[in-house]
Amino acid sequence: MDVPGPERRLAAVVAADMVGYSRLMEVDETGTLARLKTHRIELIDPAIAKNRGRIIKTTGDGMLVEFHSVADAVLCAAEIQPRMARRNTDVSPARWIQFRIGINTRIMPSSPLHSRTWATASRLPRTRTDEALVRAIMSTCPHAIVSCRQSIAVDEV
Repeated sequence: MDVPGPERRLAAVVAADMVGYSRLMEVDETGTLARLKTHRIELIDPAIAKNRGRIIKTTGDGMLVEFHSVADAVLCAAEIQPRMARRNTDVSPARWIQFRIGINTRIMPSSPLHSRTWATASRLPRTRTDEALVRAIMSTCPHAIVSCRQSIAVDEV
Protein backbone atom coordinates (compact mmCIF):
# COMPACT_ATOMS: atom_id res chain seq x y z
CA MET A 1 0.00 0.00 0.00
CA ASP A 2 1.40 3.39 -1.03
CA VAL A 3 1.61 6.04 1.64
CA PRO A 4 0.82 9.48 0.25
CA GLY A 5 3.62 12.02 0.52
CA PRO A 6 3.21 15.46 2.01
CA GLU A 7 0.96 17.86 0.15
CA ARG A 8 3.01 20.51 -1.66
CA ARG A 9 2.34 23.92 -3.17
CA LEU A 10 4.23 26.70 -4.89
CA ALA A 11 4.72 29.80 -2.77
CA ALA A 12 6.42 33.14 -3.30
CA VAL A 13 8.15 34.46 -0.23
CA VAL A 14 8.88 38.18 0.09
CA ALA A 15 11.47 39.49 2.51
CA ALA A 16 11.46 43.26 2.99
CA ASP A 17 13.39 45.53 5.29
CA MET A 18 14.00 49.22 5.74
CA VAL A 19 17.18 50.80 4.38
CA GLY A 20 19.16 52.62 7.09
CA TYR A 21 16.83 51.64 9.93
CA SER A 22 19.50 51.86 12.66
CA ARG A 23 20.68 55.27 11.47
CA LEU A 24 17.12 56.63 11.32
CA MET A 25 16.38 55.27 14.79
CA GLU A 26 19.50 56.94 16.22
CA VAL A 27 18.49 60.30 14.77
CA ASP A 28 14.76 60.21 15.63
CA GLU A 29 13.42 57.01 17.16
CA THR A 30 9.90 58.26 17.90
CA GLY A 31 9.46 59.95 14.52
CA THR A 32 10.88 56.99 12.59
CA LEU A 33 8.58 54.51 14.33
CA ALA A 34 5.56 56.78 13.79
CA ARG A 35 6.34 57.20 10.07
CA LEU A 36 6.96 53.47 9.62
CA LYS A 37 3.64 52.69 11.34
CA THR A 38 1.84 55.15 9.06
CA HIS A 39 3.40 53.59 5.95
CA ARG A 40 2.36 50.13 7.14
CA ILE A 41 -1.24 51.20 7.85
CA GLU A 42 -1.79 53.36 4.77
CA LEU A 43 0.29 51.58 2.11
CA ILE A 44 2.12 48.36 2.88
CA ASP A 45 -0.48 46.25 4.67
CA PRO A 46 -3.28 47.22 2.23
CA ALA A 47 -1.00 46.42 -0.76
CA ILE A 48 -0.22 43.01 0.72
CA ALA A 49 -3.91 42.27 1.30
CA LYS A 50 -4.91 43.56 -2.16
CA ASN A 51 -2.38 41.21 -3.77
CA ARG A 52 -3.47 38.22 -1.66
CA GLY A 53 -0.42 38.11 0.57
CA ARG A 54 -0.17 36.94 4.15
CA ILE A 55 2.25 38.46 6.66
CA ILE A 56 4.11 35.62 8.33
CA LYS A 57 6.57 37.50 10.51
CA THR A 58 7.46 41.09 11.30
CA THR A 59 10.63 42.52 12.80
CA GLY A 60 11.37 46.07 13.86
CA ASP A 61 12.21 47.15 10.34
CA GLY A 62 11.06 44.30 8.14
CA MET A 63 8.70 41.49 7.38
CA LEU A 64 8.29 38.15 5.67
CA VAL A 65 5.21 37.74 3.50
CA GLU A 66 3.85 34.71 1.66
CA PHE A 67 2.01 34.94 -1.67
CA HIS A 68 0.39 32.10 -3.59
CA SER A 69 1.89 33.33 -6.85
CA VAL A 70 5.02 35.11 -7.97
CA ALA A 71 2.88 37.49 -10.02
CA ASP A 72 1.05 38.64 -6.87
CA ALA A 73 4.36 39.13 -5.03
CA VAL A 74 5.83 41.15 -7.90
CA LEU A 75 2.71 43.29 -8.27
CA CYS A 76 2.73 44.03 -4.55
CA ALA A 77 6.39 45.06 -4.56
CA ALA A 78 5.90 47.07 -7.75
CA GLU A 79 3.00 48.90 -6.11
CA ILE A 80 4.85 49.68 -2.89
CA GLN A 81 8.17 50.92 -4.30
CA PRO A 82 7.02 53.86 -6.47
CA ARG A 83 4.43 54.92 -3.90
CA MET A 84 7.13 54.99 -1.21
CA ALA A 85 9.29 57.13 -3.52
CA ARG A 86 6.39 59.59 -3.85
CA ARG A 87 5.92 59.63 -0.08
CA ASN A 88 9.57 60.65 0.31
CA THR A 89 9.35 63.70 -1.98
CA ASP A 90 8.48 66.05 0.89
CA VAL A 91 11.08 64.60 3.25
CA SER A 92 14.78 65.41 3.42
CA PRO A 93 16.87 62.59 1.83
CA ALA A 94 18.50 61.91 5.21
CA ARG A 95 15.06 60.94 6.57
CA TRP A 96 13.79 58.89 3.60
CA ILE A 97 12.19 55.57 4.38
CA GLN A 98 13.03 53.07 1.65
CA PHE A 99 12.56 49.31 1.52
CA ARG A 100 14.71 46.53 0.10
CA ILE A 101 12.55 43.72 -1.22
CA GLY A 102 13.60 40.19 -2.16
CA ILE A 103 11.35 37.52 -3.69
CA ASN A 104 11.97 33.79 -3.63
CA THR A 105 9.79 31.01 -5.05
CA ARG A 106 9.76 27.48 -3.80
CA ILE A 107 7.66 24.34 -3.83
CA MET A 108 6.89 23.78 -0.19
CA PRO A 109 4.85 21.55 2.07
CA SER A 110 1.38 22.93 2.81
CA SER A 111 2.25 22.90 6.49
CA PRO A 112 4.31 25.62 8.21
CA LEU A 113 6.89 27.33 6.06
CA HIS A 114 10.49 26.23 6.36
CA SER A 115 13.10 28.57 7.78
CA ARG A 116 15.34 27.77 4.77
CA THR A 117 12.83 29.47 2.48
CA TRP A 118 12.76 32.58 4.67
CA ALA A 119 16.54 32.66 4.86
CA THR A 120 16.84 32.37 1.07
CA ALA A 121 14.35 35.19 0.49
CA SER A 122 16.06 37.47 2.97
CA ARG A 123 19.46 37.03 1.23
CA LEU A 124 18.21 37.82 -2.28
CA PRO A 125 19.60 40.93 -3.95
CA ARG A 126 17.20 43.71 -3.05
CA THR A 127 16.25 46.68 -5.16
CA ARG A 128 14.48 49.99 -4.70
CA THR A 129 12.53 50.47 -7.92
CA ASP A 130 9.84 48.43 -9.58
CA GLU A 131 11.75 48.13 -12.88
CA ALA A 132 14.91 47.04 -11.08
CA LEU A 133 12.86 44.56 -9.07
CA VAL A 134 11.43 43.05 -12.23
CA ARG A 135 14.88 42.85 -13.85
CA ALA A 136 16.31 41.19 -10.74
CA ILE A 137 13.81 38.34 -10.80
CA MET A 138 13.21 38.08 -14.55
CA SER A 139 15.82 35.35 -15.06
CA THR A 140 14.38 33.16 -12.31
CA CYS A 141 10.66 33.81 -12.77
CA PRO A 142 9.96 34.80 -16.41
CA HIS A 143 6.52 33.15 -16.35
CA ALA A 144 5.41 35.52 -13.59
CA ILE A 145 6.59 38.57 -15.48
CA VAL A 146 4.54 37.64 -18.54
CA SER A 147 1.35 37.59 -16.47
CA CYS A 148 1.91 40.98 -14.85
CA ARG A 149 4.01 42.86 -17.42
CA GLN A 150 1.26 45.25 -18.49
CA SER A 151 0.15 45.94 -14.95
CA ILE A 152 3.52 47.40 -14.01
CA ALA A 153 4.40 48.87 -17.43
CA VAL A 154 7.81 47.35 -17.98
CA ASP A 155 7.50 46.28 -21.61
CA GLU A 156 11.01 47.56 -22.25
CA VAL A 157 12.51 45.06 -19.77
